[in-house]
Amino acid sequence: MNTFRRIGKIAIGIVIAVWTLLPIYNMLLIALDDDAAEYSGNIFPVEWSFESFQVVWSQDYWYLEHFWHQFGNSCFIGFTTMVVTVSIGSLASFALGRMRWRYSWVFANATLLTYAVPASFLAIPFVSIMHRYGLSDSLWSVVIAQAMFATPYAILILRQYGCLVPLELDDAARVDGATPWQIFQRIYLPLMAPALVAVGTYALLLAWNEYLYQFLLLSSTESMTVAVALDQFFDSDEAPWNYMMATAIVYAMPPIATYYAMRHYMVAGLTMGGVKG
Repeated sequence: MNTFRRIGKIAIGIVIAVWTLLPIYNMLLIALDDDAAEYSGNIFPVEWSFESFQVVWSQDYWYLEHFWHQFGNSCFIGFTTMVVTVSIGSLASFALGRMRWRYSWVFANATLLTYAVPASFLAIPFVSIMHRYGLSDSLWSVVIAQAMFATPYAILILRQYGCLVPLELDDAARVDGATPWQIFQRIYLPLMAPALVAVGTYALLLAWNEYLYQFLLLSSTESMTVAVALDQFFDSDEAPWNYMMATAIVYAMPPIATYYAMRHYMVAGLTMGGVKG
C-alpha cells in the first residue's frame, strides 16, 4: 500500500513539474530558434542558436534599442516598491502590535479591504489621481500603486509574525531607558528578519510582474519598463518571436534569482507568521 502511495505521489509530482516547466521550456526553444519570424515547432532544437540573446544583450534590434535602460526602470520600480513596502509594513505592524493600542486589530484588518476591490477597477481612478498630482509618466506613480497593493499583505504577515516576539523584551528595553524607535531598530527589526525578507520578496515579485499599471501610467520611452516594451513586439506584422522570448527570459532572471536566494527566509517568515493570530 505504501509503495502504491509513493508511486502515486511521484506520478503527481512529475505531472505538476511538467505542467509548470513546459511553458518555460517552450520559451527557451523559441529563443534558441534561428528563425525570427516563424517557430519551427520542434520538440528539441535542431541547431542551438544564441543569436537572439546576443541581439538582446547588444540591443541590436529597433524594439530593443532601449532595453537596458528599460531594464533599469523595472529594477528601480521593483526594488523601490520592496523598500517602501517593507518600511511602511514594519512601522505599521510595530505600532499596531507592540504599542498596545486597544483597537489595533480594527486598523490591521481594515487595510485588507484594499483586496475587496479588484486592482483593475482602481486603475482609471488611480491614473486620474496621478495626473492631478503631476506624476503622470513617472516611475514613482507605479511604485506608489504597487506599494498600495503590497502593504496590506505586509502588515498582515508582519503583525502575525510579531506576535511571536515576546513583549517582555520591549518592557526590559524600556526599563533600560530605550525609546520606541530604539526598540524598533534594535529589537523588533532583527527578530523580524525572516518575515521582512518574505514580504520584501513578495513586493518585488508583485511589482516586477505588473503590467496594467505600468502600461497606463508610463508612456514615454525613457520611463517605459521591459514589461510594457515587450508589448510593442505585437505591433509588428511579423513579430520576432525568438527575440521576444529571449527578452522575456532575461527579464525573468532577477526575480528567479532573488526568490531562490531568499526562499529559506520566505518559508520561515510565512509559516511562522501564520502560527498565531
